[in-house]
Amino acid sequence: MGALLIMLFLCKEIIKIENIEEKKYWVWITLINGLGIKRLRKLLETYKKPKNMFNLTKKELLNISGISEKIVDNIINEKTKNELNKHIKYMLNNNIDIISIQDSKYPQLLRQIYDPPIALYIKGNRKILNGNNIAIIGCRNASEYGQKASKYFSYNLTKCGLNIVSGLAKGIDSYSHMGNICALTEKSNIEIEKLDDKSINSCNNNYGKTIAVVGNGLNIVYPKENQILQEKILECGGCIISEYPLGTKPEKANFPARNRIISGISKGLLVIEAQEKSGTLITTDFALEQGRDVYVVPGNINSINSVGTNELIKQGAKLVTNYKEIEY
Repeated sequence: MGALLIMLFLCKEIIKIENIEEKKYWVWITLINGLGIKRLRKLLETYKKPKNMFNLTKKELLNISGISEKIVDNIINEKTKNELNKHIKYMLNNNIDIISIQDSKYPQLLRQIYDPPIALYIKGNRKILNGNNIAIIGCRNASEYGQKASKYFSYNLTKCGLNIVSGLAKGIDSYSHMGNICALTEKSNIEIEKLDDKSINSCNNNYGKTIAVVGNGLNIVYPKENQILQEKILECGGCIISEYPLGTKPEKANFPARNRIISGISKGLLVIEAQEKSGTLITTDFALEQGRDVYVVPGNINSINSVGTNELIKQGAKLVTNYKEIEY
């Protein structure tokens, strides 16, 4: 660990990650298998900071109510592995930061939800996490109507100064991020597959940015075809965030939990195309629980992609057909 600290001291000015000595303990605690948010909160209530837990003995840990011997072994074993060193080194080399819930720069809206993440990994412009954010979400197999609607709302809301939040998934998510890029680059109709065009080389800093919330570690791009889109998000002043440590694969179970962050950092949620049983509706439920405004674009009554959205309108969500109808 001593050699690691020397490396951190030599490199911290280059990578511009503040308080890396303190933050490494937050990285460590996200790596502990099986700990879970509830147990972690209990430990933090007792010990205040992960740093205070780092040197606890097995005997001391076993005295904590609700912490099994298996979890204790995971806590002890994690410190003897090279995983922490590998994570810190990768973060240093790739300008990835971590923000804990105790950090004053942690997203204030997210801090207020029922189960906020203990920490967020972030790559890119973290200042926008506390900005004027609106989430745009929908189904992965978006229709042409859904694609155009996503880009239309994202493009115009970006020009109004709003940051666009979505999940970097296929379909509506991707087109929502794309609408933001179109506005920032003053290119009204860029196609995703043409994002690497060399003519798209400048971004307008006066408009809103985009935030991608992912369900995997930040050293993994998912889906792979969004590699260039992710790079363009960062180039144009946006950011990619995740509550999952490096190396975490995009497992199916991660995405419902990811969805609470999408709505949690946003002041409102816009739904464009959702089938009857859709992950999009999970995010909508989170938004309603969190007291967020929910807006819905109506869809074709003959399309399966519109069953969920049209039902939301029946239940009282605000129908919108123009970006000016969204309050911000």
